[in-house]
Parts: sequence; C-alpha cells; structure tokens
Amino acid sequence: MASSTNKAQPKTPRALLALLAVFAAALALSAVGLGMLARERASAPAPSAIGGPFALKTGDGKTITDRDLLGEPFLVFFGYTHCPDVCPTTLAQISQVLNDLGPDNKLKVLFITVDPERDTPRLMQQYAGSFGPNVIGLSGDRAAIDKVMKEYRVYARKVPEKGGEYSMDHSAIIYLMGRDGKFLHAFNVQRPPEQAAAELRPLL
Repeated sequence: MASSTNKAQPKTPRALLALLAVFAAALALSAVGLGMLARERASAPAPSAIGGPFALKTGDGKTITDRDLLGEPFLVFFGYTHCPDVCPTTLAQISQVLNDLGPDNKLKVLFITVDPERDTPRLMQQYAGSFGPNVIGLSGDRAAIDKVMKEYRVYARKVPEKGGEYSMDHSAIIYLMGRDGKFLHAFNVQRPPEQAAAELRPLL
C-alpha cells in the first residue's frame, strides 16, 4: 500500500499575524511622529535668530547700540515702569544676583521698555537705576522699540483699563547674551541668587 507523500503545510498562527500587523502600524506611527517633530524643530526660531542691531536712548541723552556691548556678556529684559508686579519683581531678583557677583562686577543689564509712549528715556533711567548702577533703562520712539522687540521675539500688547488707562501684557524672558552679542539662553532667576550668580561668574 503506497504511503501518502502529501504533507500538511505549516500555518502561520493568527496571533502572530496580529502581532505583525500591530508592529507595522507602530512603525508607521513612529515615522509620522518623527516627521512632525522634524517640522516643529524646523519652524522653531533658532537661538541665532534672537537678538540683533538696535539703537536706543539712555536717560542722559546718549545712544546705546548693540555694538557698544560687544566684548562682555549682558542681560536683556523687556518691561515698563507702570508694571505692577512682574517687572519690579524680576528686576529685584536680577539685582540680588548682581549683588552676589560682588561690587566689582561689570555685567550690564538692559531694561528696555515695551511702552515708549509713557516711558521716556529719563523715566526709564530713574526707574532702572533704583535696582543698581548696572541696570540701564532704555527707550526710544515706537519704531525703534518695535524693531528691537521683533529682533528679540518679544510679545507685548496694550490692555485697556478704566478711565482711559492701560496696562501692558508682555513676555518676561531674561535674555543672556554672550560676548559676541549672540543669544546664549534664557536666564533663570527663579532660584537662589548665589546659584544664578555661579552660572554667570565663569562668563565674566
């Protein structure tokens, strides 16, 4: 009696097929996610895109430009003198860091107004000077302020209040700029001043 030569072919278990399908879907989703991440990174402003040339007025009538600051690191903070909380609080924190650096430190801090209609150069000088001799208040006409705000990617808008008054809603980033005038990173003062000063000291 002849024996059968036909053998049953092995079948792929359904569980394995399902696992392969899930794996393929995961790969597809990963590819989509990586593509989205790449697009987000490409659209985000690079650090080199922050900062640029400016010419603003001090309280004594002098003009300070970005070229005047080359050779030393400096901090930049935008705000306004009528600010009820964020600006004076942040400037006070910066002042504590300057004190921790010692009386001989030459780190300059530029406090640039986002409200030039009310903040004259003289008013900015008086206000900024109350936080220390290294804090320099700067103002200018609306065109000059709009230009420097655009260069530093600063957000600011008027918020109407009663009686025809207004406040300014604005971003509150402290920009740490290097000796070459290029943006290094946002400087954090939400920590003990000695820690913040320790980060700055090697740059001075």
